[in-house]
Amino acid sequence: MEHRRLGASGLLVPALSLGAGTFGGRGPLFGAWGDTGVDEARNLVDLCLDAGVTMFDTADVYSDGASEEVLGAAVKGRRDRVLLSTKATLPTGDGPADAGSSRSRLIKATEAALRRLDTDYLDLFQLHAFDAGTPVEEVLDTLHDLVRAGKIRYLGVSNFAGWQLMKSLSLAEKHHHPRYVAHQVYYSLIGRDYEWELMPLGHDQGVGALVWSPLGWGRLTGRVRRDQPLPATSRLHDTADFGPPVDDALLYDVVDALTEIAAETGKTIPQIAINWLLTRPTVSSVIIGARTEAQLRDNLGAVGWQLTPDQLAHLDKASARTAPYPYFPYQRQEGFARLNPSLI
Repeated sequence: MEHRRLGASGLLVPALSLGAGTFGGRGPLFGAWGDTGVDEARNLVDLCLDAGVTMFDTADVYSDGASEEVLGAAVKGRRDRVLLSTKATLPTGDGPADAGSSRSRLIKATEAALRRLDTDYLDLFQLHAFDAGTPVEEVLDTLHDLVRAGKIRYLGVSNFAGWQLMKSLSLAEKHHHPRYVAHQVYYSLIGRDYEWELMPLGHDQGVGALVWSPLGWGRLTGRVRRDQPLPATSRLHDTADFGPPVDDALLYDVVDALTEIAAETGKTIPQIAINWLLTRPTVSSVIIGARTEAQLRDNLGAVGWQLTPDQLAHLDKASARTAPYPYFPYQRQEGFARLNPSLI
């Protein structure tokens, strides 16, 4: 398994990581994602470690904390072999202190995550969303204290807008606080918005991308095809409204291109979609998900080989869509693109 620097930090992470969103199975959304228990999760972790996948990502909102509990039990006895990544900020209850990134909430959320994961430190802690109601200085001061206390080793964010991330990085530098080195983002062949602003920002500021939902919220599994009904067993019937929207014309263009390349390479559609992401600037790790051993083994097959330049160009063309102003000049005019190496 290839390992990459997480942004501008010294932390090496595997090119593929395992997301534990399917662990636990509580709630209407996460129950539909999966209900993997401890024994099944331990088997998936075994397969990952055998393949060199050593980072596991979760969050306090995944199955009301059950995801962290199951993951902690699954890695028990081999903590020194794994990197544990979790997230907090999204609401975990209806109380006034059950959401956000205030000092009290972050301390409480960190302690709860450590307890559920059965560990005394987190390798990576990420803010799951930007909290506009809490001063950025308060957030950074609190995270600084948690790092100095040894409870967190590296910091990141997820789902931030460009200005939110840049403001946070600037204030961290001003106050000599630890900088965010990771941004967990949605990025796929049918969702390339990350490239418009966040990719250039990450390239310039040394923030590595951790990609969530690399298969476009389950649309790039190979089961969704042009002029073919969605299978009755697909989870998309229950989860589509929770995920990023996608234009059907774009989806079918991309699936057609993936199908052609699958025939050329003998690889599966998910493997090709994930492999394409690993060629993109700033991507440190792609977070794969799996409810079954077969799904995991298939996703693990996304590494160890390369798409040809022609195949990459085919996927780029099929998935390209014009960005909104002021980003579209970078796609349309060579002169603009030459000013930004991350887009070339």
